[in-house]
Amino acid sequence: LSLTSAFTHHNNSSFYIESPHLHSHFMALFLSLLLIFMVPASNAGSWPPSPGYYPSSHFRSMSFYQGYRNLWGPQHQRVDNTAATIWLDTTTGSGFKSVRPFRSGYFGASIKLQPGYTAGVITAFYLSNDEAHPGYHDEVDIEFLGTTLGKPYTLQTNVYIQGSGDAKIIGREMKFHLWFDPTENFHHYAILWSPKEIIFLVDDVPIRRYPRKSVATFPLRPMWVYGSIWDASSWATEDGKYKADYRYQPFVGTYTNFKASGCSAYSPASCRPVSASPYGSGLTRRQYSTMRWVQRNYMVYNYCMDNKRDHSLTPECWG
Repeated sequence: LSLTSAFTHHNNSSFYIESPHLHSHFMALFLSLLLIFMVPASNAGSWPPSPGYYPSSHFRSMSFYQGYRNLWGPQHQRVDNTAATIWLDTTTGSGFKSVRPFRSGYFGASIKLQPGYTAGVITAFYLSNDEAHPGYHDEVDIEFLGTTLGKPYTLQTNVYIQGSGDAKIIGREMKFHLWFDPTENFHHYAILWSPKEIIFLVDDVPIRRYPRKSVATFPLRPMWVYGSIWDASSWATEDGKYKADYRYQPFVGTYTNFKASGCSAYSPASCRPVSASPYGSGLTRRQYSTMRWVQRNYMVYNYCMDNKRDHSLTPECWG
């Protein structure tokens, strides 16, 4: 039933309203319905305001072999001049690791994810020193949590400090949906880590800032940069409700436009940490405004707001 036929009827090829009184009511109803159809139901698909500053433009891109080597699953990794493709099937996944460890820096890659059913599969880009400090390591994560048909990917950011990702897991997760489909094109995802803060960025849009509030709640030991794809069916998709279904294999992630700039573990003490803003640290007012917009419209989980968590273990939430 069209809007017109809902409150008019046809007579000798002309439309007319029964009475002036009804006319005012019908017009009010028409305008109300029109407003409902014109106003979007949500911010899904709307893009964040410009942050005004683009950190990725200040760091050179490099080829895969300029900065990385295969770590595991070499038979499930393909590298051309600029891109690395890794995949997961029933036999194994794959991962790569930076040649150098860093004590601060900007670490980014443009990534394209697999469409369709990817539940249980993690495609990751992260910092870690797990191999140097097994059982007591630090880690900073960007993880794409696979999904079921028709549902969006979830981008999970996380920080582990001094073993909080080992025996007794104390995660610091913030999760987001994205304002675009990450399976259609490459988008640039980055971690900026300095002695003062960690900033997570998507296409130069800051989505999370994790400041250093104490030594106990901030990673300070050198870390390497990693990428990987693996089966995390026990928890990745809706807390493990949906598992990896290998009828859809192989599950593929492609990485390109690699950036890794900063102070390596071997740099002199005079090496200055990089920044996400022109100020040397922190974010500009405009960057903060954009970050808050993203968190209002696209953040789907914040560990600090989870009443089921023991927040005595995450004092940075209230400090």
